This record gives sequence, C-alpha cells and structure tokens, in this order.
Amino acid sequence: MRRVLVVAPNWIGDALMAQPLLARLREKLRDLAIDALSPAWVAPVLRRMPEISAVIETDFRHGALELRARWRLGRSLRARGYDQAIVLPNSWKSALVPFFADIALRSGYAGESRFGLLNLVYRSGGERAPMALHYARLSEKPGTAPREPLPRPRLRVDAQAAEATARRFGLPERYAVLCPGAEYGPAKRWPEFAGLAARLRLPVVLLGSDRDREACAGIAGRILAGETTLDEAIELIAGAAFVVSNDSGLMHVAAALGTPQVALFGSSSPQHTPPLSDSARVVWLGIECSPCYARECPLGHLRCLREIPVERVLQEIDRLGSE
Repeated sequence: MRRVLVVAPNWIGDALMAQPLLARLREKLRDLAIDALSPAWVAPVLRRMPEISAVIETDFRHGALELRARWRLGRSLRARGYDQAIVLPNSWKSALVPFFADIALRSGYAGESRFGLLNLVYRSGGERAPMALHYARLSEKPGTAPREPLPRPRLRVDAQAAEATARRFGLPERYAVLCPGAEYGPAKRWPEFAGLAARLRLPVVLLGSDRDREACAGIAGRILAGETTLDEAIELIAGAAFVVSNDSGLMHVAAALGTPQVALFGSSSPQHTPPLSDSARVVWLGIECSPCYARECPLGHLRCLREIPVERVLQEIDRLGSE
C-alpha cells in the first residue's frame, strides 16, 4: 500500500477546497492511504472526509516557526514510511515536517522559495484560479491540467447523531442556520443579518466561533456561536432546513453536506472560492471595485455587501424551497 502525507491548509474552507485533490489521488491509486497533518481546529473536518485514513493533529502556534517541535514531529513520522508528501500551505515552515521526516518525494507550490524543502515544485502561473482547481493540479505532473469536472467536497455525517445534537441544544425539528461571521475580516461580513432574521418564518440558529459572537449580537435567534464544537456545528448544519452565510469556512461545510444555502460574497469572488454544491445559491454584486480580497473595505463604503438587500436574500431562500 502506498502512503501519502498531506499537509493540510490552516483554514476550514481551504481544507474543503482541497478535497477534490484527495479524491483524484484515490481515483488514481485505489490502494492508497492518505494521512493529513492538520491544525487542531481543522482536524474535525478532515476526519469526516472519506478519503482520509488518519489525521495527525499539530499544536504549532499560528505564525511561529517552532523549529525544534517540527523536527521532533518529522522524525517521529519517519517510521510510517510515507512515499510522498503534498504540502498545501504556501509557507516555508509548512514544508519542514515532511523534510525532517525524510519523505523521498515532497511536492507542492513554490510558495516562499521552498526549493530544497520540496523536490517536486509546481508554479501557480500568477493567475487566481478557482481554489479547488489550484489544489487539484497537484494530483498531476507539473504543467498538466487535471480532468474536469472535479469531484465535489463531501463530509460524512450520521443522521441520528445530527438529530441527537439538535435535541441536546433544544432545537426544534426545523430551523434555519445563519452564519454572520467570517474569520477573514469585516469585508466578508454582510451587515443585514438582523433584518433577515426578523423576516424568517423558521426559528433561527446562529453559528460560528467564539470570535463571531460580536457579529451575532442584535440578531434575533439562538446564539450558539462559540458554544459548539466544530463537530457539533457540522451536525447542526447537516440538520438545518437551509443556511445563509458569508464566504466562510461554514459556507463550505454547508456545501459539502449538501444543505440548501444562500452564500453572500463581498470582497472575495465566487469564481475563486464558490460553494461547490448544486444546493447553493450565490449572491454577489460584482461591483466595479470587487473583488478586492481585502480584509476591510479600502474605500470605506463596503458597497459590495451593504447594497445586497434583505429582499434579494429572501428571494434566493424562496428559490431553494426550504422554508
């Protein structure tokens, strides 16, 4: 059996955008074990991917080199006998563990001049390709395009476990999930979730991390942001009638679960990081200054989101036929 170590991205959404790569690897080699090296906050998503055999959690501090800790982890992985490592983050330090593990073939994008740390180097070409395609190119030889359409992200959820989680939080049989936060910054956060919640007929559940609680303030509904584990949030999204979210990790979770959703884009582009689901509807105005990919609106007006009316989102929910 061949064994591959994938160094996973540091963001939930990026990890899901990388799943088509994993599916393509398994298509090429049925007798393949894929292990993921992952930060703890991304690990629950990876464990629900059918392509992943094992998840190795890391506790490296964000932005820290921690050279000795990476060396120790790399040396401890030598005995696993990996045939290849695929490094998905672009940072120099993310390529250190496979190097210290003496994995013979270490592939990934050039990133921060990682020549030597990687010995099969890909170049992005400078264009901002769809993220799923960007990762999927690593399943082929450099310069070779992967076959399209790509497989869709998908997460495993036990229906009974999802129902039990909803009961544990005292939720009714039917509810809507709103995700008003976005870890990236304010330029991804639609400011009209309160007006939307007031117009919905279903009970509202507000999900996100503890840092999203401020974004949830003033929105009528059950605030569970920061009150659930990521596993519980995944199960609550799986059981929702529909989800309305910004371009965030939970948007990609909803897409991978096939939950009907409306995805709102501001400073980012649905051409780059779309929700990969036939059950998703995207609202993006595409005004003249968008996408700028900024964390905060550089012009100070946030028109790309402020000009999305509640009525437009309600129309998209109606088209989902889920309320």
